[in-house]
Amino acid sequence: MELHVANHPLIDHKVTILRDKDTTSPVFRLLVDELVTLLAYEATRHVRVEEREVETPLTKTVGIRISDPQPIIVPILRAGLGMLDGMTRLMPNAEVGFLGLKRDEETLEAITYANRLPDDLTGRQVFLIDPMLATGGSLIMAIDYVLERGAKDVTCVCLLAAPEGIENVREAVGDRANVNVVVAKVDEKLNEVGYIVPGLGDAGDRLYGIVDH
Repeated sequence: MELHVANHPLIDHKVTILRDKDTTSPVFRLLVDELVTLLAYEATRHVRVEEREVETPLTKTVGIRISDPQPIIVPILRAGLGMLDGMTRLMPNAEVGFLGLKRDEETLEAITYANRLPDDLTGRQVFLIDPMLATGGSLIMAIDYVLERGAKDVTCVCLLAAPEGIENVREAVGDRANVNVVVAKVDEKLNEVGYIVPGLGDAGDRLYGIVDH
């Protein structure tokens, strides 16, 4: 597993405003959308492409296009839906699948309640999107789902991550596949109930409820 922290002044600026308890919900949603678009640029750096000949107004030339089969974007429901527009803005032709996971607040383990993915993901580049990488339980389960369906190239896009979650994902993935994790910020730690510190504070509830507004 490879970790890429998208260090950039604009990203740091937007994350800071996102954390602010006084940030209004409309601004919060806009910031999430902008941050995901910036992260999508980094996450798609190694998207597979192929040459294509096109005719310009002056002559023919050879460019590149995203290869078939098109990548598949998989939001981890429900919070991941709030990140979908930012990803599809850069890859409008990508297929979209859905995976519903929730965390048991007592055991901190992920539970599956919905699954709408193709049965065969062989040869597909998969982009998993989830705002928070805390304990890593949900993301590990999502990675396992797509690997079991034949995926070998998986990129996970998260806004915030905790060191504990990153290491849990790294250990779970091992050398089974090429898995990249792209995040805006790695925070200090998890607290005693498995939430990221300093995290988003009260705004965390808005992050998970963003698709309801």
